[in-house]
Amino acid sequence: MGLKILLADDHSVVRNGIAIILKDAFTGLEVKNAQSFDEVITTLKTFEANVIFLDINIPGGNSTAMIAKIRQITANTRIMMFSAYQEIQYALRYIHAGADGFLSKDSSETEIVDAVKTLVATGKYISSNVKEKILENVLHDTPVNPLENLSNREIEVAELLARGEGNLEISNLLKIQMTTVSTYKNRIFEKLKISNVVNLADILRIYKN
Repeated sequence: MGLKILLADDHSVVRNGIAIILKDAFTGLEVKNAQSFDEVITTLKTFEANVIFLDINIPGGNSTAMIAKIRQITANTRIMMFSAYQEIQYALRYIHAGADGFLSKDSSETEIVDAVKTLVATGKYISSNVKEKILENVLHDTPVNPLENLSNREIEVAELLARGEGNLEISNLLKIQMTTVSTYKNRIFEKLKISNVVNLADILRIYKN
């Protein structure tokens, strides 16, 4: 029986590219596509996929809750999170939520094929970078959720920044000095190892419960 893979991504160029790579590597491969999370759920009810490539930012999904919803339909499909986001920053969160693997969209063709082979054979795919991060977390008791490094006040400021508020507006809302807002902002960026508000908004969306 051939391998069955569901490619869940709202960009056709991504789906088509991955399909070409995989069809060259696996004989008798059957591929289905989904452009939204609703389509993922609908497709999985009639298509017994061995593997699903699931874009983190797929319309209608966008959170770790996608994993549990897929598991309600199928317990056997291996879920490979597929993302343009920095692997270390997001992989552990999704693996902790029950995903079976995490693959960057920057991966080479060889790495993509090897990841699928490993996932099918062992049930898991974890890159060397993620393995190192897991070991670091165990050895140093590092939190999986980077927001755990922020104080309550820093979380408040971070949420306002991500909402599009400027330093003056945050100063007025929280009744603190603008220089204090700047200090909080710099501290937040340093702790989360980011450089802009777009990255901050992504982290809050992924990790804030």
